[in-house]
Amino acid sequence: MNNHRYTLFSGSTGLLGSYLLRDLLLENLPLAVIVRPGRKQSADERVAALVADWEKVVGRELPRPVVFAGDLTQPDCGLNADARRWISENCDQVLNNAASLSFRNADREGEPWRTNVNGTRSLIDLARTVGIRHMHHVSTAYVCGIRSGRVLENELEVGQEFGNDYELSKVEAENMVRRADCFDTTTIYRPSIIVGDSQTGYTSTYHGFFAALRIGHTLLTRVAIGATSGRALLKLLGIDPDASKNFVPVDWVAAVIARGVQSLEARGSTFHVTHPNPLPMSFVAEVVQEAVESYSIAATPDDPDLCDEEWFAENMRTQLDVYQRYFRNDPVFDTTQMRSIAGDIPCPTLDEDSLMRMSKFAISHDFGKYPPSLIPAEAEGTEPAESTEPASSAAGSGSA
Repeated sequence: MNNHRYTLFSGSTGLLGSYLLRDLLLENLPLAVIVRPGRKQSADERVAALVADWEKVVGRELPRPVVFAGDLTQPDCGLNADARRWISENCDQVLNNAASLSFRNADREGEPWRTNVNGTRSLIDLARTVGIRHMHHVSTAYVCGIRSGRVLENELEVGQEFGNDYELSKVEAENMVRRADCFDTTTIYRPSIIVGDSQTGYTSTYHGFFAALRIGHTLLTRVAIGATSGRALLKLLGIDPDASKNFVPVDWVAAVIARGVQSLEARGSTFHVTHPNPLPMSFVAEVVQEAVESYSIAATPDDPDLCDEEWFAENMRTQLDVYQRYFRNDPVFDTTQMRSIAGDIPCPTLDEDSLMRMSKFAISHDFGKYPPSLIPAEAEGTEPAESTEPASSAAGSGSA
C-alpha cells in the first residue's frame, strides 16, 4: 500500500506490538500510536525509548510515529478533541493489537473483558467518530474454542465451548468488529500461542510455553529434582503427553501481520497465523525439564524450604483446571488465506535449540522480575517492560 495516509495503531508497546512497530517503521508506513502513559514515563517517552532501542538493533534511523497519550478503556480512547481532529484528517485505517491475556475473571469490569471487549468497543466508537473506514484486528486462533478436526479461517461461532474467559472475550471482540457498520473492510489476524524471538529468545511476556516452563522452574527450586521430569510435570498438571500445541515465534507473527496491514489484497480476509508444525506436549515437557535442570538452581535435600509434590499440587489446585484446558490438544488450523498473502515468509522451526534459547532468556530474567533494558541485539533484549502485566494490554500487551 503506497500512500501517505496514517495507520492508527493501538497495542504497540507489548511483545507483539513492539515487533509490529519495528516492522512497520522499517517499511516507512506512517503510524500514529495510542499509548497509555507509564508509571515513570509519558506516552511520548515510552515510544521514543522503544524506537531508539530498535534503531540500535537494526542499525539505522527509523521514522518516528505520531504519539497520542490515551487509554482504550476510556470514552474516545481518552483522546481530546485536537487528537481526534488530527486522526480524522490523517488516518484511513486502524490496527488493533491491544489485548489482555488474563484467562479467567467472572467480573466483566476486570480483565480480560475490560481490554478485549470494552477496549475494542471504545476503539470502534473512535473509528466511527473520526471516519476511519478500514479495521485490522488481532484476534487469536483460539476463538475456535474446544474443537477437533480442521478449523477454517472463515469460521467463528459453530456452537463450540470455550476453555477460558480469554477465548470467549476474543470471540466477543471479533464479532464486534465484524458487525461494526462503520468499516468498509475488516481484516482479522489469528495467531496461535506466541513465544519469543526465534533468533534471540527474547520475550517480555510469559504465557503459553513460558507458563509450563515457570511451573517446572518453580518445582525444581522447591521440590526434589526427580519430581521435575517432563513426564512428572505433565502428570501433575493432568496434560496428555500426546496432545499437540501450536506455538509461533513473535518475529514471524509480526512479519505476517505487517504484510497484511500493507496489502490492499488482504483487506476483508481472516488469517490463521499459526505454525505448520505443532509441537507434541511430550517434546515441550522434555525441553522444560532440560531447561530447568540447565538454568534453574535446584533445591537441595537440606533446603529448609524444600517441599514435596503434594504441596505443589495443593497450591496449584485452583489453577490446574485452567492449565488442563489451556494445554488441550489443538485442532488443525487451516492457513489457506494466510499463505495467499504471506506464503513467502517462512515460519521458523521451533526446535530444541530455539526453545532452549527462549528458556534461558526467561529464567535468567526470572520471568520478568528482572526485565531487560534493550531489545535483543545478541542475547539481550528490550522494551521498557512493566513487570509481568499482559504484553498487549490497552496501550501496552502481546497476543495469545
